[in-house]
Amino acid sequence: MRTIGFILQKEFLQVFRNRMMLPMIFGMPLFQLLVLAYAATFEMKNVRTFIVDMDRSVASRELTGKFEGSSFYTITGFSFNYEEAEKSLKAGRSDIIIEIPSGFELDLQKEKKATIGLVADAINSTTANLAYTYTSAIIKDYNLDMVEKLVGKPVKPPIGITYSYWFNPELNYQTYMVPGILALLVTLIGIFLAGINVVREKEIGTIEQINVTPIKKYQFIAGKLIPFWIIAMFELAFGLIIAKLIFNIPIVGSIWLVFGVAGVFMIATLGLGLIISTTSDTMQQSMFVTWFFLVVFILMSGLFTSVESMPRWAQMINVVNPIAYFIKIIRMIMLKGSTFRDILHPFMALVIYGIVALSVAVWRYRKVA
Repeated sequence: MRTIGFILQKEFLQVFRNRMMLPMIFGMPLFQLLVLAYAATFEMKNVRTFIVDMDRSVASRELTGKFEGSSFYTITGFSFNYEEAEKSLKAGRSDIIIEIPSGFELDLQKEKKATIGLVADAINSTTANLAYTYTSAIIKDYNLDMVEKLVGKPVKPPIGITYSYWFNPELNYQTYMVPGILALLVTLIGIFLAGINVVREKEIGTIEQINVTPIKKYQFIAGKLIPFWIIAMFELAFGLIIAKLIFNIPIVGSIWLVFGVAGVFMIATLGLGLIISTTSDTMQQSMFVTWFFLVVFILMSGLFTSVESMPRWAQMINVVNPIAYFIKIIRMIMLKGSTFRDILHPFMALVIYGIVALSVAVWRYRKVA
């Protein structure tokens, strides 16, 4: 333990002497949390809409007023010419075109039905689907208003729906995203910094001096791992405080369970980072390999898209993704109040991952005494 203590002292001195390391450890995670919590969202609150009203009737103005009164729509233009609206859509100034044809009000009065056209920019399929859903809901509401006018009394749907939203009653997307972003922050500390740690010793030439000392392989790996484990735990605590004070993210479950799982997760990610570091010859090579794994793991982790929506083969590959397990666990504990029994399966996967990663890191480190 005394030997490991000396290595820890050396590692902490190196961290706090490195002017580039401190902003990377403390500044970047805070910036990412504050920015991504607002920017990383699939909510659509500004549907840019171009309205083509060829009917110019009372009924068409009432329908147009529905869209103007909605906070989700920004009217980018009115026209009686469809070509003008099409130019706006192609130029990227509008997301959807609502075309009200000539004779719209007359058809409603005589035929008791009418049609309107909806054209959406579907380059981003998610945006197009949300815009279609919002627009359909407004048109449905307009239909009910028209039916009430015809029958002269309020119309109730034949089936009434009573609903409640569990774990996120206000449907706040930040409540869903922030726990995942916290998992991302500690992951960056684990994989990225551990990934450049040992290889940095190789580049500056101190690895040869360490190799000729009686320091054992496991002592060296422990000395390299523990400082960043402590820093990651501090980052998580700091991030949880920010999440609570600024974003008011609920922590329904046990905070100690969050830190316990995070501690095991950090052993797994630090082990992976040390594997990359011990097998790389230069920092550039280590950073390239680390970035490759980070991009794949983050995009497949469920942070931005649901894992269940991925193809079956991708879900099978995701079994080796520790970030996916941790994001799932931290959301379950913070938002659902899950207990250790509820997270036992993904937690055991992290334990196995950590044991394997550390064992391979110790084995791959070639010490020449």
